[in-house]
Amino acid sequence: MVLRKASSPAFTPPCPSQTRPRSGPFIAHLARFRREDSGSVAIIFALMFVALGLFVGAAVDLGRWLQARHQTIAAMDAAVLAGGRVLQLDDKDVTGARATAYRYYSENIKGRTPLVEDTITFDAIEDNTAFAAMGNAYMPTTFLNLARISRLPLLNLSESHFSKVDLVSTGGSQGDSSIEISLMLDVTGSMSGSKITDLKLAAEDLVNIVISDSSRAKPVRVALVPFAEGVRLPQSALSVARGSPASSVTVGSGWNKATYYRAECVVERKGNEKYTDAAPGTNTYVMTMYNSSGRCGLPAADEIVPLTKDKTLLKSRINGLVLSNTTAGHIGTAWAWYVLSPNWNALWNTANKAAAHGEETEKIAILMTDGEYNLQYDTNGISTGSTGAGSAVNGSSTDQARALCTAIKAKGITVYTIGFALGRNSTAVNTLNHCATDPSKAYTPENGEELRETFRNIALKINQLYLTH
Repeated sequence: MVLRKASSPAFTPPCPSQTRPRSGPFIAHLARFRREDSGSVAIIFALMFVALGLFVGAAVDLGRWLQARHQTIAAMDAAVLAGGRVLQLDDKDVTGARATAYRYYSENIKGRTPLVEDTITFDAIEDNTAFAAMGNAYMPTTFLNLARISRLPLLNLSESHFSKVDLVSTGGSQGDSSIEISLMLDVTGSMSGSKITDLKLAAEDLVNIVISDSSRAKPVRVALVPFAEGVRLPQSALSVARGSPASSVTVGSGWNKATYYRAECVVERKGNEKYTDAAPGTNTYVMTMYNSSGRCGLPAADEIVPLTKDKTLLKSRINGLVLSNTTAGHIGTAWAWYVLSPNWNALWNTANKAAAHGEETEKIAILMTDGEYNLQYDTNGISTGSTGAGSAVNGSSTDQARALCTAIKAKGITVYTIGFALGRNSTAVNTLNHCATDPSKAYTPENGEELRETFRNIALKINQLYLTH
């Protein structure tokens, strides 16, 4: 028997339909595209890529443009505000304002996308009552250049002044309101030497900033209230404020007896209205000052100046201030209130009368002193400690000042305080802190330059610059 090896069945390859996945519509379309030999589809496809590339490139250019525009506008705004502040301090220093504006602009555009052209300039306009930026800046394009757009303007060409500030008070926190400011100034003996010189310069700065000669400015009036042992009123206002006091008073007895004579100054008010702004009259007059000489330590040069917009007069009276004696700060505080109160208008001429309290008038008191309040009066208007004098009719000068400040603020009057070179005098510091409307309005400059900066700071807060576009 012959054994034969069984043969394996012949291998049959699988049918393609059994191993390949179905190509689907996409593969079919791709195959037809490969076989297409007319060229039209390839051209369309290429054009689509060009359009898509331009779209993406335009987005890149516009992103760079938007960033450069924002940086340029912010730099212009900062420059215009800085230049405007220079002109607020001196409306004739246009050159200095321009230089300051360019310096701020240059500093704030560092890192900006390089430009093909920048024609932005800064200058005073409208008779130096406004400061503005003019011109334009252009950014070169990269991708948009393929569409024949070689540069993009960063600013709206229809706007002649993209950034601008008005240097005169035309609005502010109270809209179109007028402003009345009382400026209490310490002219006591401790202000001798460079301190009184510094005060005069600082007060002049404030007047220059807040009062504008422009007809576009909102009405701003300032009153001056110099004080020392009391305050001195214009002769025409004396009888209205104090009535008809006796020419002399005799107090005490025996070795403690003394006669005092009526002086031209007035001191505090006693009675139920001592801490109000009720109009003066019977039982509500302020007391007259009595002393052994019958003369007021404050000369005529230190008379109160009621509210006025006469910048020349105010600066002349500030420059003419003369130093006197001790510090009855509560009396200065009271009169810083009275000159702002319509209840006391009988003392003044029509042009000097205070407006009624309300939203249409912003009233501000600035209280400046260089020391602790330390002089008060008895019921006869004689300073305590004098021979035969009684005790203080209303308590200490410090306590009276604090009570008056509380009442002033309750009337809606904004109070700024300036304690000049107070050092470690905590009583004086605490009194002024109490009087200020809030901590941001209490200042303690220690030298002349800081004092000037303080007055400027307050003036700039009162006469704020607002950007207009």
